[in-house]
Amino acid sequence: MSRPPFDLGVYLVTDRPALLGRDLLEVVAAAVAGGASLVQLREKAAATREFVELARAVLAVTRPRGVPLLVNDRLDVALAAGADGVHVGQDDMHPADVRALLGPDALIGLSVTGEAETRAAAGLPVDYLGAGPVFATATKKDAGAPQGLAGLSRMVALAEVPVVAIGAITLANAASVLATGVAGLAVVSALCSAADPAVAAAALRRIVRERA
Repeated sequence: MSRPPFDLGVYLVTDRPALLGRDLLEVVAAAVAGGASLVQLREKAAATREFVELARAVLAVTRPRGVPLLVNDRLDVALAAGADGVHVGQDDMHPADVRALLGPDALIGLSVTGEAETRAAAGLPVDYLGAGPVFATATKKDAGAPQGLAGLSRMVALAEVPVVAIGAITLANAASVLATGVAGLAVVSALCSAADPAVAAAALRRIVRERA
C-alpha cells in the first residue's frame, strides 16, 4: 500500500450517538459525496470484532471515492481492517511505535491540546496534528480546556506539520477558524447531526475553498 494523498479540508470524525438514529454508513456516504475529504472512525464503546467489521464497511464507502479512513486510537483495528492509518491521543500508543508497526505509507495523526503538547510533537513521525478543542464541546468527554482562536493560532505557528482544528466547529465559525492558518476542519456534530450531511459537507467545503 502506498501512502494515499490526503486533504484535511473537511475532516469527518464519526460519532454514532450524534447520528440522530440514522445509519452510520449512510451518513458517511452522504458526507463524502458532499465533500468530506477524510474520515476518522471513532468508536469508544464497540467491541473489537464489531469495530473491525464497521471499519471494513466504512472503507467500502470511502475507498472507492479516494477518501482515506483513519481509525481512532485502535492500531489493531486499523491493521485488521486495512484502514489508511490511525489517529492517536496523548495517552495512546506513541507515534513512533505506531509508525514502526504501520510502516511509512500509513497516515498518522496526533491530538494536541495546547502549546506544550504542540512543541513536544516536534520531530514525531506524524502527518498532521489535531488541535483543540477550539471551542467547548460535548462530543468528547475528556476534551481539554478550549484553546480559542488565539490559542489555536499559536499552536499552528508552533507546529511542524499541518494542523486540523477540532472542537465545536460549525458553519457559523468555520471561516474564523480557518483564518488561524489551519489546514482543515475536523467536525463531528456539524456533519453527524446535520439534517442533510451532504449539504452540510458541501457548505463546509465551499468555506474551505474560499479561504485557500
